[in-house]
Amino acid sequence: MFTIGIDPHKGSHLAAVLDEREQFCGELRVRADRHQRDRLLKFAAAYVPRVWAVEGARGLGALLAQQLVAAGETVLDVPAKLSARVRVLDNQCSDKNDTHDARSAAIVGIRNRRLVAVAPEDHAAVLRMLAKRHHDLVGRRTQSICRLHALLVAMSAGGLPRLLSADRAARELRKIRPQDAVGIARRQGCYELLG
Repeated sequence: MFTIGIDPHKGSHLAAVLDEREQFCGELRVRADRHQRDRLLKFAAAYVPRVWAVEGARGLGALLAQQLVAAGETVLDVPAKLSARVRVLDNQCSDKNDTHDARSAAIVGIRNRRLVAVAPEDHAAVLRMLAKRHHDLVGRRTQSICRLHALLVAMSAGGLPRLLSADRAARELRKIRPQDAVGIARRQGCYELLG
């Protein structure tokens, strides 16, 4: 059984192949582009049976991991912390570079039987994306409301109520007629936040 460790990056990925005795068999660097999967599969054709150990298969290596799974390959998700531990404990190559990172991911793939196999993305991934988008939008809205409130309080004597609606903020803003450059800039900022 061969284990191919992958150290993914934004611009390229490094694959290092180890056999079951953790002997180094070969490596390949591929550009991160639309042909990355095909080049890796062509390289890996000589190593059968095989399993892929992708560091951060739910993070930076997610696209590549999903491409390999879609091609029928077995892919394990290797947490970066485990790879780092292997690299630090390795007497021969404890320094950090792509080859050692890929090799460390492969060693984790060989030794750790509790790694999670990457499954094809499904409707749960869509729901997670929608939930994250909703969370981000709510956060941006809250941030805008807080900034708007802070600007309005600085421009209106006596302050404004804590719970401020967009309609109420627009009414209050229409009443304010600043005369200086700072007041005019604050008012413009309020209109932008209202938008």
